[in-house]
Order: sequence, then structure tokens, then C-alpha cells
Amino acid sequence: MSDYNPREAALQQLADTAVRINLDDSIHQKLRYPKRILTVAIPTAMDDGSERVFTGYRVQHSMERGPCKGGIRYHPDVTLDEVIALAMWMTWKCAVVNIPYGGAKGGVICNPKAMSQGELERMTRRFTAELLPIIGPEMDIPAPDVYTNPQTMAWIMDTYSMNKGYVVPGVVTGKPVEIGGSLGRETATARGCAFCLVEALQGLGIPIQGSTVAIQGFGNAGSYSALYAEEFGGKVIAASDSKGGVYCPSGLWVKDLMKHKKETGSVVGFGGCDAISNAELLELQCDVLIPAALENVITDANADKVKAKIVAEAANGPTTPAAQPILDSNNVFVIPDILANAGGVTVSYFEWVQSLQSIYWSADDVDKRLRDVMVNSFRAVYEECRNKNLNMRDAAFNIAVGRVAKAQALRGIYP
Repeated sequence: MSDYNPREAALQQLADTAVRINLDDSIHQKLRYPKRILTVAIPTAMDDGSERVFTGYRVQHSMERGPCKGGIRYHPDVTLDEVIALAMWMTWKCAVVNIPYGGAKGGVICNPKAMSQGELERMTRRFTAELLPIIGPEMDIPAPDVYTNPQTMAWIMDTYSMNKGYVVPGVVTGKPVEIGGSLGRETATARGCAFCLVEALQGLGIPIQGSTVAIQGFGNAGSYSALYAEEFGGKVIAASDSKGGVYCPSGLWVKDLMKHKKETGSVVGFGGCDAISNAELLELQCDVLIPAALENVITDANADKVKAKIVAEAANGPTTPAAQPILDSNNVFVIPDILANAGGVTVSYFEWVQSLQSIYWSADDVDKRLRDVMVNSFRAVYEECRNKNLNMRDAAFNIAVGRVAKAQALRGIYP
């Protein structure tokens, strides 16, 4: 979908929601625009002695319910429209699970795969220096995203702290546990998705024990989603990554598959399985399909071929707007990304709270708190879905936009 514009899609979702919830027009207009957009040049010394200038963005969509929250991605295809849309979606994601954040997002146009560790560090530190006026634990808290990781967050935290003159662990989340990160953060997205999935299976009357699961994408979110699906009694019958997939109707042993992926770099070639393409995986007969990799994989071209009863969106934006009505007409129950993968930002919130208080929770405590948030959020969205005869995506947007709008109405406009 080369003509797909994420910003236009985000604005259309907001407009559709505004009609459904009878949103005041002045609030609707305010929510259409980010609070702040910062574009910066990032001069960086390269290993060969040359200097390159990268372009970086930080978009803060909303501070109505608290400081901004959102990841930073490093990718050659980053665009400002994409970052604006992702910041808006972060606002709704935080609101749907009712944590006190607004949405933000950042990005740098670069190819991290072609850069050394030293080049990435120097670029990250200069980017952080450019962001100093607008980030901080009370203002905007970055996190990892595409091709950024705990090490990236450590560099950001250190750069910010050096400029403050004291350690400020609350400026980022997703940082290493050794410098204030939270236990359970690595698996949080998948764990949150699994909690939603169990609720969905129960709500739809599908037996959890023996339910069949196919997972597209076997990175962090996908592999742990597979592991938790298996732990809850499901049977993972297919998994794939960028190089291809494997299919075994009798069920895969997820831990062995994770070991195979770590050793070989792909799920391809896992013993006792048939080869399957990513496209074929999406069309398998199964109870649950978890797209956990790329955006826009379920489209109007293949949505009619999706045979799963439940689609749990562990990835961001795997279903295009045009595909949703097709899935609805075929009674496919979609757990939307702003709910299904909100476990990551929820545990980021827990990490931020721990950093501010210098009190650290056990893994069991984090897991229990995450379960409470995800289960309560799923049930609220499911109730809205049933009461208003909506799909889950529209129900989630109703709740999220309604919460932000209420905050805006209460606060008013200054001066």
C-alpha cells in the first residue's frame, strides 16, 4: 500500500470516533494536532573520519493526562507523518489502559544496520543533547522502538544525567535492569497480549486448552507470545519470521523453536515441520492468529482469507483500515493493537514509577500488576463492544479518546 499515509489514517480514526462519541468539535480540533514537533539535525562523527548529518524528530501529541510517553525508532524510512501518527496512537494506547501519560514518538532517519556501535552511540548522544529542552521525567519519557534497545536508553539516560549533574533514571524506560530498568519489561508486550487473549477466548466460549495459535513474527513480542500461549494451554501450530515459516499441525515446542532461532537466526528449518510462507501463515485454519511483526500485513487483498477466530495484534498496525470491515463481516474478533500490545507501555509506566521512588518491584509483583491492568482494560473495552454493537477497535478508541477528551474539558485552555 504505497499510497497509505499513517497520519491521514490516524486522523480518520479520530474523526470516526468523534462522530460515535459525539465529541465536542473544539476538543476534536485540538486533538488533531500534536502539542509540539521538534525536528533536529544530528551531526555525527563516523568511524572513517567523515561527518554525517542525520535528521531526527520528536513529536509530543498530548499532555492532557500526564507527561508524554513513546519510543524512539532508528530506520531509513522514518517520516514525520509516521512519527506524528505513532505519537497520536500512543496517546490512545496509554488512555485505553488508563495510565497517566500522553503520547509521543521519536525517530531518526538512518540505517542502524550499516552503523557501528560507536557511530550509533555518538549519534544517540547528540540526538539526546538536541532533545534536552523537551524531555525529562516530568515532561517526556522516551523508550525503545524499532532498532533501538536497552543500550540506546542507557546512552540517553547517561547523556541527560551528565547535563543535569546527577543521575536521572526516570528520563527513559526500557533501560537495563542494572541501571534502574524494571524486571518483566522484556516480556511485557507479549505478556499483556496473552492476558487479553485468555479473556477473549473465555468471552467467546472457545476452550483455552488445545486452542490452535499461529504467530507471524518471531522476534521479542512474537516468540514470547508463543511461549505464553503454550503456557496457558494453547497449541502453537505455526510461526514465521522475515526468512520464512514453519507449520506443524500437531504443535510446535516453543522453547525448542526459540533455541533454534537463536542458534540459526531463523525459525526456518526447524525439525519435524513443513515450510510455510508468511502469506500462507496468515490464512491458516486456527483459533488465534497473532501478527507480531510488520505493519499492514492484513489488507483488503487477503482479509477475506483469514480463517482465525481471533486476531490479537501484538504488532503495531498489522491490519489496514480497509481490511477491518472485511474481518468484521467474517466474524473475526480482532483485539486491536492499542489494547493487545499495551503491556509494553504499561510496564514502562511501572518502571518509571520505580525509578521515581527508587523502590524496585519483584518480577511477580510486576506480573500481577500487569495482569490487573490488562484484564480490567480488556473487560472495559469488551463491555463497550457488546453494549454499543461495535468491533473491539472502535470500542477501544471510544474509551481512549473519551478519556483524553474528558481531561481536556476539565483542564480547559490557558490563558
